[in-house]
Amino acid sequence: MYGKDHSTNTHIYDRICRILGAPAPAHYVYEMFLDENGQKISKSSGNGISIDDWLKYASAESLSYFMYQKPRTAKRLHFDVIPKAVDEYHQQLRAFPTQDLKAQLNNPVWHIHNGQPPLSDMVVPFSMLLNLASASSAESKEQMWGFINKYAPDATAETHPGLDAAAAQAVRYFHDFVKPKKVFRAPTDQERAALLDLSKRLSEWDGDADGDALQSVVFAVGKEHGFEPLRDWFKAIYEVLLGASQGPRFGGFIALYGVDETVRLIEKALSGALVKSA
Repeated sequence: MYGKDHSTNTHIYDRICRILGAPAPAHYVYEMFLDENGQKISKSSGNGISIDDWLKYASAESLSYFMYQKPRTAKRLHFDVIPKAVDEYHQQLRAFPTQDLKAQLNNPVWHIHNGQPPLSDMVVPFSMLLNLASASSAESKEQMWGFINKYAPDATAETHPGLDAAAAQAVRYFHDFVKPKKVFRAPTDQERAALLDLSKRLSEWDGDADGDALQSVVFAVGKEHGFEPLRDWFKAIYEVLLGASQGPRFGGFIALYGVDETVRLIEKALSGALVKSA
């Protein structure tokens, strides 16, 4: 195995083997890693990610999953790919027990774990943990667990070690990459009216913290306030409340963060406090 930049030496490798009386090897040439701008990663330019960098924010298994995907295709390797790799790895873990043998053999986790993949204990996706850390300005995984236990009361650091590690990693990732890029904005008149309506409906909410039911409430508010297309309503939520242009399925976020806490977040945003604190 060797990188594409060494492929011009293929005939030399073959000839050395033949001179030594051995057959030429079967070559496996893999593509280069690129940074977020599509430039080749190199040590001299300092635009790469080391293994230690990745492991600061995610598990070794998520890195194995990233490496497993499309080895003959050039990959963009930068810090923004980490949350996606973590969530996709756990999606594959959750899918594995329900798959037939053929699908299991095609599942990356079969190869990552030598045919015995564990069960995923990530009851909260990593991307959602990042948004939770952002909304709560969490400084520690203990703060994160205060919210996680409202959503999954039976989960603990002992029973869910992967989730526990991810909570700490999400806090680190938030402070290093998300927090410096957060840009809050004030809502437009239409958005303010819709957020006030959402706040009122959540204040009157007497149901369980069910993500699907809460998503229906958010969806209904956007429809009734004339957002067209409706994704503009969710984009406004993310930009005004979370300081980002995109975010989680908001009903699920409310269930995790808390209905009362979300009401207070909306009130804080409408008062202008989030814009001032940015």
